[in-house]
Amino acid sequence: MTAGQDDQHGQQQGQPHGGQPGGQPPAWPPAPQGQQPGQQQPGPQQPGQPPYGWAPPGQQPPAQNPYGQQPHGQNPYGQQPHGQNPYAFPSAPSGAPGWGAEAPKPMERPVTVRAGVGAFLASLVLSAVGAVVTLLNWEEMLDWTLAEATTEGGIGVTQAEVEQFAELTLQFGIAFGVLMLLLEALFVWFAWRGRNWARIVLWVLGGLVLLSAPLNAVSSGPLPFVTALTWFQVLLTLAGVVLLALKPSNDWYRYRKWQYATGQG
Repeated sequence: MTAGQDDQHGQQQGQPHGGQPGGQPPAWPPAPQGQQPGQQQPGPQQPGQPPYGWAPPGQQPPAQNPYGQQPHGQNPYGQQPHGQNPYAFPSAPSGAPGWGAEAPKPMERPVTVRAGVGAFLASLVLSAVGAVVTLLNWEEMLDWTLAEATTEGGIGVTQAEVEQFAELTLQFGIAFGVLMLLLEALFVWFAWRGRNWARIVLWVLGGLVLLSAPLNAVSSGPLPFVTALTWFQVLLTLAGVVLLALKPSNDWYRYRKWQYATGQG
């Protein structure tokens, strides 16, 4: 063996298998542990190449799924099974109470409501006219009230006390009539707007007027015109009570109640 061959043989002994000089370990990590038995690397490994499954030094390994592989048939995004929509809208609400499964159809104000409310309004106008006529004939009304307050044979009171009592009675009657006139006008307005409670109040007031009709027939006032207006008021009130109690009126007030309950009124 020559001297050149001895030097070459010494260099080969100083290099481990894999071609790394100086006895350094290879630049890639060892093969991953936990390899299943029987798995073979494809093809013979060449000197200087990394084991199967590892990238050469200086290169990134292939991207892997950080979440792991999902079992076969399982949705990796956690969606609902077929037929179930997590964003589905809730079922539509059922119909309004008393109207079945569907919402009621739009209804116009029936003729019975128009005529009934109009009858109450006409009665109010007659009441206002009667109050004006009474004020214009104050002295005559005061004399009539004095005559009604005086009893046969006297009751031991002076004439001044009788006059004072008659005047107070007349003033109280007019003030009470004006107050009731304003309140009834308010109730008529709400009844026209479809408020059922206002219709009930008009029924109550109309019933009181009808109950007082026999009393008006017995004692007529000093002014025939005012007495005639009173009888017309009674007839108009009766018509208003009946018209607002008919079936078309009931259906419309029930429809308006549904509108107010659903915020559509």
